[in-house]
Amino acid sequence: MVEDGTIMRGRVTVYSVPGCPHCIHAKATLSTLGVPVCDVDVNKHREIRARLKELTGHSTVPQIFFNNLYVGNNEDLQNLDPEQMERLVLSVREEPVPLDAPPVPGENSLDSDGEIACELSEALRNLILKLYSDHLSEDGKTVDYKAMSRSLYFERYCDLAVQLQRVELLSLSREEKLAFFINIYNALVIHGNLRLGFPKNIWQRYRFFNYVSYFIGGEVFTLQDIENGVLRGNRKGVAQLLKPFSRNDPRLKVALPDVEPLIHFALNCGAKGCPPIKTYTPQDIDSQLRAAAEAFLENDDSCVIDSVRREVKLSQIFKWYKTDFGGTDEKLLNWVFDHMGASQKKRNLQALLSEGKDDGCLQQRSEQHTFQFIRMTPASSIQYFL
Repeated sequence: MVEDGTIMRGRVTVYSVPGCPHCIHAKATLSTLGVPVCDVDVNKHREIRARLKELTGHSTVPQIFFNNLYVGNNEDLQNLDPEQMERLVLSVREEPVPLDAPPVPGENSLDSDGEIACELSEALRNLILKLYSDHLSEDGKTVDYKAMSRSLYFERYCDLAVQLQRVELLSLSREEKLAFFINIYNALVIHGNLRLGFPKNIWQRYRFFNYVSYFIGGEVFTLQDIENGVLRGNRKGVAQLLKPFSRNDPRLKVALPDVEPLIHFALNCGAKGCPPIKTYTPQDIDSQLRAAAEAFLENDDSCVIDSVRREVKLSQIFKWYKTDFGGTDEKLLNWVFDHMGASQKKRNLQALLSEGKDDGCLQQRSEQHTFQFIRMTPASSIQYFL
């Protein structure tokens, strides 16, 4: 590795597990030193975990080595004085990896920027979910936000969120961006509620989603920027007159090239009809999102097919972002059908769509009458949950 023109001959080895906030914090600190970090996931390599306990006497993570010099855990790393740290960095810069260095599974164990970013977003999301569950009332209807904001876990979360400014966004793949920004969006909504309270009217919601933000990779991203700028390929949001990113905005380079309709079943803005909260990973992200959409459509609070009244009732999400699902009633219903799991609900929708096609007037009715898709009766329509 070359850092500022200097060849780094050694390495720092960090033994960690995915999503561990202390591991993320340690690796973020090491990244600022410009040293090559070899990250070893001890969940994947059990034999190394056993060997690690022999070397250190500890089974917790992270455990950190500069070449063959054992530093300790994250707290030990953070407590090093500047002179100690300088000597350790110098040893890695000038000395090759010795034969008695701690074991690694191979020479390709270096974490990419994308892996670090996604681990960070997962750690933040997992911490906020723990806070949420720890302070949820027994009936599951209210959250004690005041107690949550005093929690030590919330302090840890805030410390970890500061590390977002060091994320290299331009190096992330499409899959890494999806997982990273979905997790960050959902965490930021809860963080915003903790700091400002839950918005109670339209004006407060507008201010909330255009004000609550994180400093990520050297740029400020609000909730609107993340959803409509990055994840929807820089499209106008609800009640927005302009696109989030102008042509000269450096954040435009981070935006996904195309709208990703499935993100609507992963983002939770705190509204009643939002999808449930979970954590996403870049591995197999498309399958995860498709499964989320299928589960969302199976829920009767999100989608109801009334065969008697020839009516389809959908979540407001489909009304707000209709353009993402094709822009017309026909394309919207076909998208819904294509993303449903095998069920009686899907068979009912198929029957209604078939009747509409047999009429030969599906497109005409869709254009002439808002939300109507079957000619059988004027009551046949797409309705939306309030």
